[in-house]
Parts: sequence; C-alpha cells; structure tokens
Amino acid sequence: MYCDESKEGGKSATSIATFKHASLDSDKHCDMYCDIINLENRIYIPEKTSNSNIKKLPLLIYFHGGGFIIETAASPTYHNFLNLVSSESNVVVVSVDYRTAPEHPIPTCYDDSWEAVKWVAQHVNGNGPDMWLNEYPDFSRVFFGGDSAGGNIAHHMGIRAGTGTPGRVVNLEGVILLHPFFWGEERIGCELGEHPWKETAGVVWKFAYPGTSGLDDPLINPDKDPKVSDLGCSRVLVCVAGNDIGKDRGFYYKDILGKNGWKGDIEVIEDKGEDHVFFLINPSCDNASTLRKRICTFFNQVLGQVMVKPRQQML
Repeated sequence: MYCDESKEGGKSATSIATFKHASLDSDKHCDMYCDIINLENRIYIPEKTSNSNIKKLPLLIYFHGGGFIIETAASPTYHNFLNLVSSESNVVVVSVDYRTAPEHPIPTCYDDSWEAVKWVAQHVNGNGPDMWLNEYPDFSRVFFGGDSAGGNIAHHMGIRAGTGTPGRVVNLEGVILLHPFFWGEERIGCELGEHPWKETAGVVWKFAYPGTSGLDDPLINPDKDPKVSDLGCSRVLVCVAGNDIGKDRGFYYKDILGKNGWKGDIEVIEDKGEDHVFFLINPSCDNASTLRKRICTFFNQVLGQVMVKPRQQML
C-alpha cells in the first residue's frame, strides 16, 4: 500500500535502528507512506475502520524518541508500539519522521515536525493530498504525543499550535508526554542523587544541538520558556517511570504550567520500578499494557466531563 523509501534515499548513518518495511497487517491496522518535505511518515488506522462505515476517529500525531539522534518512524520499535496504540485505542495515528542530529542538528527536528503538522492540517476540510486523512480522522479531536525526545517535540508543537500560527484550523484537544526529555542546569529531585545516566542528558542535548545556550535553553527547560503558557490544548497526560533520571522533570512540568497561568487539566502518573521507555522495550509487560490503556482512556474522555471545549488552533 506504500513504498518504504524517501526521496533522499533513506536516513543518515546515525540512524542505527533497523527498519520495519511497509505492510498491511490485517488483524491490527493499515499503514502507508506519505511524502512530506521529502521525509517519510507513517499513517495507521484500525483495521475495523477500514472495513466499515463508522464515525470518524481521534487523530494522534506522534513524534518518536531517540535523543534527537537515533530512531525513525520506520523502526520496529515505533511501528509495533503505534500499531498497538491505533488498534487498542481506535485512533488514527500519523508517525512523524523528522531528520536527526548530528547531520541535521536541532532545531531541524522541530521545524520538520511542524511542517508535518501543517501537512496533516491540509486535510481538515477533506480535500488534502492523502485519501486516508481526508476520510478517517475527526479534526475536532487532534492530539500530539511523543516519548523521550519526541515528548519534548510534542510539547513544543503544542506551544506552536497555541500561538496562532496562520493556517488551517484544527482542535488540538490534548498532548501526551511519555517520559519526556526535559532538563536544566539546576538539579532537582532524584537528579540530586547518584544515577548512571545523570550526566548523559546534558551530553546528548549538547551533541544534538551544538548551538544551544546550555541546559537552561527554553527548548530543553520549559521553566525558562516565556511561551510555555501558550500550550494550545485543554488537557495533558504525562507518564513517568520510577527509575528514570528524568522522572521529576515530568512532575515539575505540571508545576511549571500551573505557575505560568496555563488553565488546562494535567495529570502526571508514575509507573514505579520501571525504566525509561520501558513500554517500548517490553511492550508485553503488565505496566506497558496499563500505560496503553491509560492513553486509550485519555483519548476517549468526554470533554464535558473533563474540561471546557478546547480552543481552536490555527495551524
């Protein structure tokens, strides 16, 4: 149903992950190739949607992790995870394949991701370039999501959506941050103790973004971002892992939004005893299943029982 290559001939040498080739998985989903600014992106729809006339479904635009350096939308890790999310939550998923460092240092990943969001938004009136996106998503129920570095990107895409950038209108209802990659010069919480990955976050950030102002750069430390209250959704779900060095950044994120006047609803949930992105590494474990059910619940909450109707966003 799609070809598995980009116009640029594939990813750079730093993308060391293996690739899951294009396929039609009849018991879970369909997915296809889309060409966005010469990049490769994947679309997942639940199989039962493709076989019957049911109502339009929520749309998740997902940004993969990998420290801004590795992984792709085509890696088996993300193909399999988003396969499950689409099937279990009954949502349409667009998996964004942004370019990675060091060949394409930050902020390329943010700019590529925003171009992908704008491309998706071309389908809001049912006349965009992709048939599936014209037919299946409910553009009044759009979500951004990501894990690790992708969680960081999802956060910043939410801020861009909230600043009223001209373009087509969609409703960004919620943002899902799974073990998001945030950091800062000042140590907080578990960062004050000993941890084998304590110094890694800063090293990775500076490698991926040689032009950064440091660990208090607003792109990595939301507490230093004057635009953080512009987050353009009404609901946020943050999931953290008990053994993750970045765990307390997830809890602190809630405090940051609150003290800066963001008026939405945010929930932070910890999976105790688990490591960073455990749900990708061991997707069959009980806590991974619970996390996916948590995501499903977040998608399917009734707006009137949770928060006010989300603001219209200009993309």
